[in-house]
Amino acid sequence: MSASLLHTVLEIFSGMLVGFTLGLIGGGGSILAVPLMVYLVGVTNPHVALGTSALAVAVNALVGLAQHARAHTVKWRCAAIYASCGIVGAFLGATAGKAVDGKHLLLCFAILMIGVAIIMIRGRRNEGCPGASCNRNNAGKVAGFGLGTGLLSGFFGIGGGFLIVPGLIASTGMPILNAVGTSLVAVSAFGFSTALSYMISGYIDWQLAALFIFGGAIGSVLGTQVARRMARSKGTLTLFFAAVIFCVAGYMIWQSLR
Repeated sequence: MSASLLHTVLEIFSGMLVGFTLGLIGGGGSILAVPLMVYLVGVTNPHVALGTSALAVAVNALVGLAQHARAHTVKWRCAAIYASCGIVGAFLGATAGKAVDGKHLLLCFAILMIGVAIIMIRGRRNEGCPGASCNRNNAGKVAGFGLGTGLLSGFFGIGGGFLIVPGLIASTGMPILNAVGTSLVAVSAFGFSTALSYMISGYIDWQLAALFIFGGAIGSVLGTQVARRMARSKGTLTLFFAAVIFCVAGYMIWQSLR
């Protein structure tokens, strides 16, 4: 197998992993996309990896969203409030993120991931309320979480799903499967907002993005099907969510400190 063909296969395979994770847990797309682009595919500029991953994750999130919508696991009103507030934060965060050294961004990103994983594990036995929705009593809280998540999403150049899922659960009390499906609206919105900012600065590798999107579309369909099965077992999906974050964060910290 030639070097160029092998490189293409690695890019598509990486995209499949990203798409599968998005469909499965609604987040983790950029958690995987950024290190895969930097450490496996070989993207040398962290900002290019961040910008390209934001675009690929945004498109793949739409594929996963379509699957969850057909399964009726999306809370559309919550998604609209969360995403609209988060877009504003994503633009502000992306502007600040580009001014910070790329290696420092990756290390801070990994530390943040560990904190979120710990929070998710602690609340794994909380199954949530299937009838949870956004109303006048919690709309402000949902909007606040959306704005905060958007800021972090833009700053780290991520789709933000691994922050949105716990944010939706904390602000509404919905079950994790509903949070996963609903989060994909915001993941896509945040990703496109962040990608636009990076595109203006010339930090998008279009060929790499196309291959990631192709592989991700396949992975998203598979991931959504597995998520519905895992959600039937109490806490399993939440534990898997946290385990993915721990593993990737540990690897990123190891690479950053080498």
